[in-house]
Amino acid sequence: MSTAGSSSDSTNAERRRARRADARQKRRTIRRRAMGLSILVSFVMLVGKVVAAQVTGSAAIFSDAAESVVHLFATGFASFSLWYASTPPDSGHPYGHGKAAYFASAVEGVLILVAAVGIVWTSVNDLLTGGDLQRLGIGLYLLGGLTLVNLGLGWYLVRTGRRTNSIVLVSNGQHVLTDMWTSLGVIAGVGLVWLTGIVWLDPVVALLVAANILWTAYGLIRRSIYGLMDKADRDATQQILDVLATAKGEGVIVDFHQVRHRRTGDEVWIEYHLMFPGHMTIDAAHDRSHRVEDEVDRLFPDDDVHVTAHLEPKKHDAAHPDHHFEPADPLRDVFVDLRGSD
Repeated sequence: MSTAGSSSDSTNAERRRARRADARQKRRTIRRRAMGLSILVSFVMLVGKVVAAQVTGSAAIFSDAAESVVHLFATGFASFSLWYASTPPDSGHPYGHGKAAYFASAVEGVLILVAAVGIVWTSVNDLLTGGDLQRLGIGLYLLGGLTLVNLGLGWYLVRTGRRTNSIVLVSNGQHVLTDMWTSLGVIAGVGLVWLTGIVWLDPVVALLVAANILWTAYGLIRRSIYGLMDKADRDATQQILDVLATAKGEGVIVDFHQVRHRRTGDEVWIEYHLMFPGHMTIDAAHDRSHRVEDEVDRLFPDDDVHVTAHLEPKKHDAAHPDHHFEPADPLRDVFVDLRGSD
């Protein structure tokens, strides 16, 4: 590779890093603004639903208000986690604090689960003892207005979270949309009670609402566990292996193995071992390694990419001492047709 070519590649890499740093700061500002709005609206929702529940005495509306109490606490915790996850790495956390986002999402899922259990308890009690419903019309109008607000907020949070690659905002937005669907179910059920006078429909609707909340909680907890356990994305695995296989096919490297990758928010961590001819100088091998790294980096244009490459000679086994321990290579058999053999 020529000196001019190396200089150009270095300049392009620096420009990409500068663009990403600027984009990262903008994403953080957008996230903070969205979470602040979520906290404000959550408080308004809680006050409005508590008033509606007190006015009507409806178990279904009470269940909706109970879910909003949980949501307010969850949003406050999510806001803290969003800030903490964005703090830079330190000596105690060299990989940063991004995992806090998955933890926050899991906590939100657990809190939603607790709310669902409380709704079931209240609803079963009302089925057995009967409820005292009153002024349902006022409650329905109030709840209807709050539901429209939640629809707009939930859509905004999910869209913003996906655009800025924030699981905290996506989880919070899905929680808001769950609240919205809960309210729609409550409006339908209480409306039927208002029209028909069949009082037992109110707790039955509340039980259906609880089932929907349980399903949302399951989805949030499952996704959080995947993130905390570093579950590899299949598409990302394919793309990374494609780049490495292409580099091998073009003779940039002899072979590769020990490929690993994981994501934390908008940061991607990639590791691999690259093999080169034994006679090649470390400077030449390092230069080729950076050519491969640049191609891998381009796979994730909106993320901060951290690549760690271990350079090895072609005669890999002979170069290691007898007591060398080779760690597991979990992606060795993935898309094995890409690798071939020498």
